[in-house]
Amino acid sequence: MKHVLDFEKPIVELQETLNELRKHPEPHLPDLSIEDEIALIEKKLEETRRHVFTNLSAWQRVQLARHPKRPYSMDYLRLAFDEFHPLHGDRLFSDDKAMVGGLAMIGGHRCMVVCTQKGRGTKENILRNFGSAHPEGYRKALRLMRLADKFGLPIISLIDTAGAYPGIGAEERHIAEAIAVNLREMTMFRVPIVAAVIGEGGSGGALGIGVADKVLVLENAYYSVISPEGCAAILWKDRGAAAKAAEALKITANHLLALGLVDAIVPEPLGGAHTDPEATSSNLREHLINALEELQKLSPEDLLQHRYRKYRALGRFSEETAPAQNPEPPEG
Repeated sequence: MKHVLDFEKPIVELQETLNELRKHPEPHLPDLSIEDEIALIEKKLEETRRHVFTNLSAWQRVQLARHPKRPYSMDYLRLAFDEFHPLHGDRLFSDDKAMVGGLAMIGGHRCMVVCTQKGRGTKENILRNFGSAHPEGYRKALRLMRLADKFGLPIISLIDTAGAYPGIGAEERHIAEAIAVNLREMTMFRVPIVAAVIGEGGSGGALGIGVADKVLVLENAYYSVISPEGCAAILWKDRGAAAKAAEALKITANHLLALGLVDAIVPEPLGGAHTDPEATSSNLREHLINALEELQKLSPEDLLQHRYRKYRALGRFSEETAPAQNPEPPEG
């Protein structure tokens, strides 16, 4: 069954009309040839597609980031990387299927890749826990990143998760501690780290593998401290205000770049990554290779200084001294 978002419906209707006309070329207008009519519809289809996808709201981009046909991490491992060899288990509890990692090659560079992985269909989504990792997933990622640091391999992380799993089991096994340790350790690795938000970048679940020297974001991905629905439920007591929350949170690629939270936007084909996964993978591969090659010019000491300065510069604020208030004169 084809998944169609509300704002995509005019495009789909035009495409269906065009397909029918090509199948059954019967004249629709007496003074217009079939070829002319097809050309007119093709032109209108292209104009409509361009108008829709160049004027997307923040909420519409969130919907694209969650599109069920959107490429997931393992799709990019197949299309953008070479010779991926998965590694399993955290050596403490179990192997979390929501967190995938292993050795790979990209553009002639050996690297360690860690990524969150969603599932397609009910069975795989249950296996992958809908892309929300448990503590053992973050501990597996940490084990692999420590291995990369030991052998001088750059680290690449692909982020696509609504957030870390918030269930009782995760709390019992200390999900907050697992993520906190990753944050601390990633600041101190002496190898280049590149992170790419390829879909959803939700809260600490994303940040647990996201402390990097270079952070990339796909054009229709988002990176946020909380989901728009969660924000709407807290601020407006109504999850239906998610579109309003998405605008207020400034979570789209352009906002993130303007705020200095990401270093580059990876372009997607018109219509989103799911319309041409190969082209999107090629764009992502190029950006990852460029980031790696730039970072590999730095010494380990320079990398650590660069990373320190990068995160110290986040979260700008200003202070204003309130004017002194004259105390009320005593009565009597």
